[in-house]
Amino acid sequence: MKEQKPLVTPFTTYQKFAVFILAITQFTVILDFMVMSPLGDILMKSLDLEPSHFGLVVSAYAFSAGISGLLTAGFADKFDRKKLLLFFYVGFIIGTILCGIVSSYPLLVAARIITGLFGGVIGSISMAIVADLFTIEQRGRVMGFIQMGFGASQILGIPIGLYLANAWGWHAPFLWVAVMAAIIALFIAIKLKPITKHLEIQKEKSAFKHLMHTIAKKEYRIGFSATALLSIGGFMMMPFGSAFAINNLQITQHQLPILFMIAGLSTLIVMPLIGKLSDKMDKYKIFVYASLWSIVMIGIYTNLGVTPFGIVAVLNVVMMMGIMARMVPSTALVTSIPEMQDRGAFMSINSSLQQIAGGIAAAFAGTIVVQKDKMSPLEHYNTLGIIIIVISIISLLLMYRVNKMVKNTSSKKTLNKSVIAEI
Repeated sequence: MKEQKPLVTPFTTYQKFAVFILAITQFTVILDFMVMSPLGDILMKSLDLEPSHFGLVVSAYAFSAGISGLLTAGFADKFDRKKLLLFFYVGFIIGTILCGIVSSYPLLVAARIITGLFGGVIGSISMAIVADLFTIEQRGRVMGFIQMGFGASQILGIPIGLYLANAWGWHAPFLWVAVMAAIIALFIAIKLKPITKHLEIQKEKSAFKHLMHTIAKKEYRIGFSATALLSIGGFMMMPFGSAFAINNLQITQHQLPILFMIAGLSTLIVMPLIGKLSDKMDKYKIFVYASLWSIVMIGIYTNLGVTPFGIVAVLNVVMMMGIMARMVPSTALVTSIPEMQDRGAFMSINSSLQQIAGGIAAAFAGTIVVQKDKMSPLEHYNTLGIIIIVISIISLLLMYRVNKMVKNTSSKKTLNKSVIAEI
């Protein structure tokens, strides 16, 4: 009787450590971005800012992160990925410290630009490391754990950020993130092994040629397009989510952090489950189910009027489950597109386009949503919902092509291994 193989490929002890260190690194980067949300009102009052000025502080990070991704893409496969991660993470820490010590609006914008230049590349380096260290059969679970950073940042970022800001001023949350990140940087330096296999198969010596080679590949561009479209949907809703909850759904300022915490907690629970499921089932099928789920919930949520808090909390959780559940299988599929020697460049460009698309989407959403005065409901928020639904449908088609490419590549590799084994 033959011994049955396990349904999922188990992690080694070192792989478990790698998942943890990448997840906690991503958590601090997302947390740095998330604490800006609860600090909005405090910053506007402390620095005497208009809402448009605060919007620039937020978008400065996204656009600088996008530009940084493009600038570093050609070099991303020329170095040990551990050293690259450490370099940009230290830069991110320095930028976050600057955010915690500046005292004027122009300096804060400059500090956010610096933080974005370094922090915006960390996610792409992490994804390249994931693709190097984990097989396609393991990546769903890895992405599930890494995506937990989003939920954890909602649970910790908003309430702790508000508490620290109220107790010691708006600088405190940034310094808190910087201290945590500094400790994690030490673990990366001491415990993470060098990641250099991609250096053995590098062909282009010129960083510019490597960048052009990566962009030129049709299958890579399909992956870039799929990721950018997914980002557009999220960034359209996110900037106005709080204003919609308060002005349209009549959620109070006291209830808002609780709403975010509940949604974040649900993400912590759901993401690992989706990760495990996507390693057992077809990843594209899970993406389809999650997309259809999110389409229905976005259509319902964006058309709500005044609604009791309990119902809003449940609907928000159910909607976020669909939106976030798409990210696990889609990221696992997209990270399987590039060849090993192109992974760093591919992930950098992918992350860059993700940030830029998000920044443009947020700015575009601002031209659609209208508010007559600070106390009146938002108008045309449901129009955003319709646009996001259309984008989600297009994403299904693009991700189908990505899935087809990944399966074809996997079949070729299996065939080649069989031929070699026979020889």
